[in-house]
Amino acid sequence: MSDWRPRLIASDMDGTLLRSDDTVSDETVAELRRWADDGVPLVLATGRPPRWMRRIREVVRTGTAVCCNGAVLLDLERFEVLEEDALPPDVLAAITGGLRAEQPGTWFAVEYGLEFRHEPVYRPRWDVDAPGVAEAPLEEIVAAPAAKLLARHEDMDRDSFVALVQRVAGDLATVTTSSSDALAEISARGVTKATGLSRVAARHGVGPEDVVVFGDMPNDIAAFDWVREGGGRAVAMAHAHPELLAAATDVTTGNDDDGVAAFLASLPSR
Repeated sequence: MSDWRPRLIASDMDGTLLRSDDTVSDETVAELRRWADDGVPLVLATGRPPRWMRRIREVVRTGTAVCCNGAVLLDLERFEVLEEDALPPDVLAAITGGLRAEQPGTWFAVEYGLEFRHEPVYRPRWDVDAPGVAEAPLEEIVAAPAAKLLARHEDMDRDSFVALVQRVAGDLATVTTSSSDALAEISARGVTKATGLSRVAARHGVGPEDVVVFGDMPNDIAAFDWVREGGGRAVAMAHAHPELLAAATDVTTGNDDDGVAAFLASLPSR
C-alpha cells in the first residue's frame, strides 16, 4: 500500500481530531485543507449530537457530519439534519425499564437532534445550562423517538456497565461507549458510525477501499471494521482503547501531537 491515497478522510473528533483543549491545531487545519484542495473531503464521524457541532464549523465549513454514532447525518454548511435513524418509544421504554430493574442506580438522558433531555437525577457533564437542555421525567423522555439514549451509572466501572447495557438491550439496539466513565451510548438497532459513513461515502462515489478513518474509542470499532475489511486504512491514535487498537491497520501519534495530520502527511502526494 506504499502508493495508496484516500479519496475520503473520516475522523472522530474527541480524542482524535481535537486536542485536549477542544481545538484543532493550525498544523492539522493546514493538512486537511491541503487534502481538500486536492479534492479529498473530510467527514466527521462522532458520538457528538448535532447541537455540539457549531464550533467545529469554524474549521470544517462544509460537508456532511455523521453524528450520534451514525444515527444523524448533518449538513454542516446549512446546519440541517439530512437523515435520522431514531430509537422508537417502545424500544426506549423496554431498555430503560430493563436497566432500571437490574440496576436502580442507572440514570437516563436522550438526544433529540438539537435538544437534550435528562432525568433530574442525571448529572450532565457538559452544557448544563445550554439552550435546548432541560430536565424531564423518564416517562416523558421515552415518549418520543430519540437519536441516542444515554445510560449512566455513578458507581460501576465502565466496562462492566456497558456489558450490562448490552445484555439488557439485546438485539433491540446497538450499544457502545466513547467515555472513560460508566456511560453507555445506545442507538437504533444496526446503527453505527460505519452505517453513517457508508451512506456519506456512497454520496461521494467512494467505497471503503478508498477511505482512511481515524479514531480512539470503542464507538469507532464498527467504522474500523468496515474500512479494514474493505481494504482501506483504519488508524488508531496512540492512546486508543485496546479494543480499537486491535481493529486498526495503523497507529499514529496522540491527538495532542497532531496524529491525524502526521499520518496524512506521511501518505504520498499526487
